Amino acid sequence: MFAIFTWLADWAAYDLLHLSAGSKLGDAVHFFVEDVTKIFFLLTIIVFAIGFFRSMLTPERVRKVVAGRSRLASYPMAVGLGAVTPFCSCSSVPLFIGFLEAGIPLGVTMAFLIASPMINEVAVVVLAATVGWKVAALYVVAGLGVGILGGLAIEFFKLEKWVEEYVWKIRMGKTAIQQAQTSFRARLGYAWEQVKEIVGRIWVYVLIGIGIGAVLHGFIPQEWFIKYASVDNVFAVPSAVLIGIPLYS
Repeated sequence: MFAIFTWLADWAAYDLLHLSAGSKLGDAVHFFVEDVTKIFFLLTIIVFAIGFFRSMLTPERVRKVVAGRSRLASYPMAVGLGAVTPFCSCSSVPLFIGFLEAGIPLGVTMAFLIASPMINEVAVVVLAATVGWKVAALYVVAGLGVGILGGLAIEFFKLEKWVEEYVWKIRMGKTAIQQAQTSFRARLGYAWEQVKEIVGRIWVYVLIGIGIGAVLHGFIPQEWFIKYASVDNVFAVPSAVLIGIPLYS
């Protein structure tokens, strides 16, 4: 699937710019072109797909889906919906109250709210393109796991008593926090606007991160990484993290 990006990088680095394969500059340019094209392609596809899915959801609809489920089903469902429906801080409070009003346990409600900001589709794309889908999947599973564990911890310690009394008395009614897109064309338009907004906001940082990674890939010897990230070095893990930030940003 990704062979076309390797071919494009070969053409740009070796045919268009006439750089030598195996040279430091050639390797750096090849790395940059391949990763830039691959990441922006994946970003466009995945952000569009998730945006289309989000266009059908509102907090009210999410609340109805989660309400009335068993504990065994409600936690996975809550964190799964939270992962693909990131609501802004302005809607978090009414969403929280609406969940409680619907009879959804506090633990399940918090599991949803914890998972929502932890899992980001842009991070999934970048991880998948740079270190593989296994690591990206691990990132998603870890985010879901933290959401579930956080919700279970809140349920275990019975923290409902810390919720202000007035919260339990509020009635949100059936007013949706936001309106879902109804027509197919409107959903496509919303998804495309999501692509333009998200990619337009992060493209500079993607280029900078991949550019730094390309320089390290092409000009820094592999032995240097081995020296400072070897098992005999007490600073191996911190060094690997610091090295990985520009490489996989």
